[in-house]
Formats: sequence, structure tokens, C-alpha cells
Amino acid sequence: MNSKKLVKKLNLSNEAFDKVAQSIKAAESKSSGEIVLALTAESSDYSFWELFAAVIVSLALTICMLPFAGEILGFYESLNWSAEDWALPAIYGFASFFLILILFVAFNFFLPLDRIVIPRLFKSKAVSDRAMRAFVECGIHSTRDSTGILIFVSYLEKEVRILADKGIAQKIGPDLWRLIANGLAEEIGKKNVQAAFCEAVEKCGELLAQYFPADKDDNPDELGNGVVILEK
Repeated sequence: MNSKKLVKKLNLSNEAFDKVAQSIKAAESKSSGEIVLALTAESSDYSFWELFAAVIVSLALTICMLPFAGEILGFYESLNWSAEDWALPAIYGFASFFLILILFVAFNFFLPLDRIVIPRLFKSKAVSDRAMRAFVECGIHSTRDSTGILIFVSYLEKEVRILADKGIAQKIGPDLWRLIANGLAEEIGKKNVQAAFCEAVEKCGELLAQYFPADKDDNPDELGNGVVILEK
């Protein structure tokens, strides 16, 4: 899924992006922290699992066809084709191949199927790994006082991660960020994407303002406020 499809799936307009950016700017104005909100369609290339599932399902369907070997061979002969010794294995072989191909394409293009065939633990690890990469890619690790956080949303997996830099982690434990992340994931599932983003940013901003209040004389905006859309 490309970025345009992702934005369409989440029903985000230019106005929605502007409102989220304004929320980030407002939250950052009250603290010395920096907030980055990043989206990705999926956190990994799950081709292995899609192909693996296609092979397993195809094998199961082929096995289910075995009791009907006589009928299949009879149909083959009814087409005035001679039933050579290799005919039946060839029919099953071609059937299995096309089933694998069709299922692989189906798992690739239909997200509900994709979510079913990919193991939950593998998806969760992929999201965590991609969030760590995004933390570096977005430059959050390089803020002046190590007070940046990343709100990372992965659409296919329906998971959210909030990562805080070391300066914040010394004062705010991961449980609070996890609560905000779980709430955001739940609201996105209800299609309240724009409101959910703004609410999550506001909650993060409140925490940051409590522990890292803004210095009125020196509070630079080190990172951009716009929503970042990432590739895999």
C-alpha cells in the first residue's frame, strides 16, 4: 500500500493534517519536548508469511481433492483426451500451483486476510523494530536535551508505539506511554483518526509539560510538526 492509499484509508484530508500539526505545535509550546507523529502502511514485508500461508492452504485443498481423483480423471477423459499415467499428477500439480498463486495475490491485496495469516508475535516485533528505525530516521535521537518522543502508527498491524528518548525515559515510565498508545490504536479502529491523533498528541504534551516545562526564553522547535508518512 502506498502513501496515497494509506491517507485515503485513514480518511485524512489536508485540513486534518493541518489540525494535527497545530496540535503538535501547541503541545510543544508548553514543554521543552519534541513530538513526532509518524505513519506507515505496514512495518515489514510479509511476503514470506503470505507465501507460506498460500502453500499450506493450497496443500490442504489439494488433499481434500484426493478422494475425487476418479471423477477428475473421468472428466479429463470426457474431453477426448487420453488418460496417460502422468495426467492425474499433472492436474493436481497445476491445480496446486494456481491455487498458491491466487492465494498469494489474495493475501497481498486483501488486508483482512493478510492480518489473519501473519502471526501476531511476528507483527508485533515488526512494528517495534520499525518504530525504532523511525525514531532514528526522524532525528528524534538528536534533540538538544534528549527530550523527543515518537508516536508511531502502523496501519496493517493496527498497532501504535510511543518511544521516548533517554532524557524523558528517566522521568516518565513506559506504562504511561503504553496507555496513550493503546487508546490511540482503539480510536483509530473506530475510524476517529484525526480526533484520535490530536487527543494522543495533547495527552503526550500534558505529560511532557508536567516533567519538562517550557523555557519561555529558549524553547526552539527542533523538529517539524507535520505528520510524517514512512515507507517500509
